[in-house]
Amino acid sequence: MRSRAHAHRWRGERGVTLLDVLIGTALMLLIFIGIAGVFQLSIDVITNNRSRAGAIALLNERMEYLRSLSYTQIGVIGGIPAGNVPQEETVPLGDLEYTRRTFVNYTDDPGDGLGENDDNNITADYKTIRVEVIWESRQGERSITLVGRVSPVGIEVAVPGGTLLVNVVDESASAVSNAQVDIINLNTNPSIDIRTYTNVNGQVVFIGAPAASDYQITISKTGYSSAQTYPVTAENPNPDPRHLTVAESLTTSSDFVIDLLADKTVETYRDVQEGTWEDTFSDQSYIAETASTTVSGGAATLTGGVGAYDEEGSLQSISIAPPNLAQWKTFIATTSVPAQTSLLFRFYDVSGSTLIPEGQLPGNAAGFTATSIDLTNVSTTTYPAMRVTSALSSADPNETSSIDAYSFIYDYGPEPFPNLSFSMRSEKTIGNNPAVYKYDEELSSGSLASITLSDIEADTYTLGIASTTGYALSRSCEPQPETLLPGASQTTRLFVVPASEHSLLIDVRTDAGALLSGASAELSAVGYAVTELTGTCGQTFFSELNAEAYTLTVTLSGFDPYTTAVNVSGATHLSVVLNPE
Repeated sequence: MRSRAHAHRWRGERGVTLLDVLIGTALMLLIFIGIAGVFQLSIDVITNNRSRAGAIALLNERMEYLRSLSYTQIGVIGGIPAGNVPQEETVPLGDLEYTRRTFVNYTDDPGDGLGENDDNNITADYKTIRVEVIWESRQGERSITLVGRVSPVGIEVAVPGGTLLVNVVDESASAVSNAQVDIINLNTNPSIDIRTYTNVNGQVVFIGAPAASDYQITISKTGYSSAQTYPVTAENPNPDPRHLTVAESLTTSSDFVIDLLADKTVETYRDVQEGTWEDTFSDQSYIAETASTTVSGGAATLTGGVGAYDEEGSLQSISIAPPNLAQWKTFIATTSVPAQTSLLFRFYDVSGSTLIPEGQLPGNAAGFTATSIDLTNVSTTTYPAMRVTSALSSADPNETSSIDAYSFIYDYGPEPFPNLSFSMRSEKTIGNNPAVYKYDEELSSGSLASITLSDIEADTYTLGIASTTGYALSRSCEPQPETLLPGASQTTRLFVVPASEHSLLIDVRTDAGALLSGASAELSAVGYAVTELTGTCGQTFFSELNAEAYTLTVTLSGFDPYTTAVNVSGATHLSVVLNPE
């Protein structure tokens, strides 16, 4: 007993010692990690302080040099005012490379009034110097900026030239700060080539800009669209906005709109088309089962011959399963049913053993004698495939009913349409008379029937199908034109059908812009009357029309009817707005 107790205590002590070792090791590891972190932080602090000290030295060096110049000499190369100091330069110092940017401009002091309200009509009260030094650290880009001001000796004097004012706003007319503004003018002496950035009010102001034409302005900002002025060219004889002109003692002001870039995906499809499955009984390849029937000479008859035809027989088709089925439409048969004979058709599910119920196909249980049978109420979800059974009978051994052919008419689609060419044009223009659009491109949906346009400008775009493709736009989700908002990601689906010379595409919506599906659109003219329903995209399409006037009537429960005359010529598009009752 004593020995066992001793062994038990020894084992317990050994376990505690192991646990102590594990805890101690973990604590030591944490301590060393902490020490390493503190050491690394210390190195980063020392390195950053050294880098910052170098940047400050470069700032002071540039500022002191500018202050050593006479007032009239203070400026930058290509700037307003001009000078001999580079706007941007790379300066190696120690083991780092710094980027030093220098900017000088005239400033209007609010103390004596701004602009037209200036007490002495001199807006160039002093020069503002801004020097920025940028460098890369382990934590990313760092920078430090020094701003100073230099006043003229004695009383301020007017400077030659005018004032150039650039305003940058977004689509909501809010100021865009820190937008890059590039100004180039090769007609001045010295020439101007300057880069600066908008202030918190979205403005850049250059007092003392030399009087000259052809000031080229370009606005940009990371993640934003761009804007610019344009030259007069043969392709764009009336650009808007054109390059600016600064006149002596006057202010030239121009507004530019930029905003967050957006993405647009365009998918292309062949729209729903009509298809046909047909058996002409040239052989038994489309027949699954037969009983007392014979297929010969392009017809199905009772087995036997004149004077010996069987009294009853039947045959069942193979499963008819159109790919991408959209709607069952019609069963059509070409038959011969002499007196004393009969012929009935019944429709079954994919297995061929279960009749399609009366709720889906009234009259199916008794069988159909008609040669044209409406199948539009048969659900394609419940019955994506079906079979037809033909029951032949004869009370006269000399006669037999026969089936020469039968067919199923159905709609299928839509299906992806790869490599479809389409046009995409913006609403914004950069020239008038003639209109020159800021974005006007011919594109292709590619092998995947889908193309994504990344980082494009927010705008209202119109997509269309070129007539050279042989197809016409039958609907699009959303209807065209379509507004792409700043920062948005938008998908547009284009559906096409074989083109006809004249067609009409309509979309139906509320006065608030909501698309309306299930609206009945009746298009009529002399000798023509067709009614279509708008689909999930709120659109419907009429093809194979004549170039003439039609009457369109649109109705939908809960809304007032809408009637209008439509002159159809070519590919015609009409938007219809329904008002609530």
